[in-house]
Formats: sequence, C-alpha cells, structure tokens
Amino acid sequence: MTDSELLRYSRQILLPEFDIAGQERLRQSHALIIGLGGLGSPVAMYLAAAGVGRLTLVDFDTVDLSNLQRQIIHRTADIGRPKVESAREALLALNPLIEVAAIPQALDETELLEQVQQADVVIDACDNLTTRLAINAACVQSGTPLVTGAVIRLEGQVLVWLPTGDGACYRCLYRDANRPPETCTQTGVLAPVVGIIGSIQATEAIKVLTHLGEPLDGRLLLLDAAHMEWRTMKVRRWPECPTCGQATTATLDNGR
Repeated sequence: MTDSELLRYSRQILLPEFDIAGQERLRQSHALIIGLGGLGSPVAMYLAAAGVGRLTLVDFDTVDLSNLQRQIIHRTADIGRPKVESAREALLALNPLIEVAAIPQALDETELLEQVQQADVVIDACDNLTTRLAINAACVQSGTPLVTGAVIRLEGQVLVWLPTGDGACYRCLYRDANRPPETCTQTGVLAPVVGIIGSIQATEAIKVLTHLGEPLDGRLLLLDAAHMEWRTMKVRRWPECPTCGQATTATLDNGR
C-alpha cells in the first residue's frame, strides 16, 4: 500500500478492528451495485471513498430532473445521461485509485447470475420487487452475500443475507410475490431517508467484505424516520421458500 493510500484511508485504518488488513481486503474486493438511484448513490459513493477496489454498476435508466431530489451522485448537467456513466464519472473523481465498470442495461437471468458470481458482495439498490427477487435468487444460487435496502415515504429497511447464516432471504419476507408493494413513484419519499438507508447498506457491505463486527444477517432493520425510531426484528428462513427453502419458518421476533 502506497503512502498516498495510507493517508487517504488513514481514519479507518486507525480502527483497531479494521487496521491495514481490513483496508487490504477492501482493495482486493469486488462489489456489484444494482441500481444507481436514491439508494445506490450513497452506497456507491461510500464504497468508492472507503477504497473497495472494484465496483460494477448496473442500471438501464437515464438521469431525470425528478431524480435529483434524492439521487445525489448525479448533477443537473447529467440529465439525459445513462445513470451508470454519470455515477462512474463521479466515483472516479472521488477516488481515482479504484476500478469502476458500468453496465447501462437491464440484465437477463443468465447475465445477472454471471455478474453476481463474479462479485464478493451484491448491493440491491433497485426500486421494484421483481428485480429484487431476481437479485435475491441469483445470490442464493451462487452463494454470494447480499445487502438489500428499501425506502418509501419516511420508512426504510435493510436486510443482509449470508450463505453461511440461517437468516431469511428476501423472498422469505415476501411470500405473496404476486402483491407487489407500493413504490416511491406512487407515494413519494423524503430525500434524506434514502441517504440514511443507503449509508447503512454501504456499512453492512464493508462489514461483510472485511469481516468487521456482526452484519445484519437474520435481522431486519426498520426505520421510522417520522418519529426517528429504529426496530430490529429477527427473521428466520421459511422452509417452503421457493428460493432458499431451508431451516425454519421466517418468523419475526422483536430483537435488540
């Protein structure tokens, strides 16, 4: 590691439980970020700033004026550009020491699985249930850790799935996949709430990559920003889940 890198990352290297070994793990890691909107913006920026060596960005959409209220990686001048190109430019300006690949298209099932298999961690930052379930299935099939987040109105949630754990996958939480949840386009969202949840996703991804602390595996973190209240609920696998189909029913219990 160069003197420049040691200086750039010095504040997190100072953490005894992180140290230079943790920084080296980040430098050798590959994170796949799917969705460069409200959640993907802070996720990508924090992972880039922290020194994750390789980021792959996936998003088929272009920057729209209505995005700028919350998608902070993009600028007004980026309107009309593919989000992955706008994001890639911003990330390399923030940290030129990392590698950033941009995929400006939706992935089919085969392409998604291929990208997931190449990653050390996948961050689900998309905004629709169909894509979330597809990402979840690809991660379970390949055994790749998944950090998923969701926000609507003033509420948010984060869940981590690890192949070595016994926690629920995202499909376990949504047994009736034929009833998709509401979207921000329909009901709205407060801008900083996506930043809060995206920052937590980035933190959990770094923890997974560096074996730092205890990830949210088997625990669903819920935010009610209107009252600024947090809840953590234990979630166990649903034995009849069509995706992971292991362990016991996905039960929710109040946790710490």
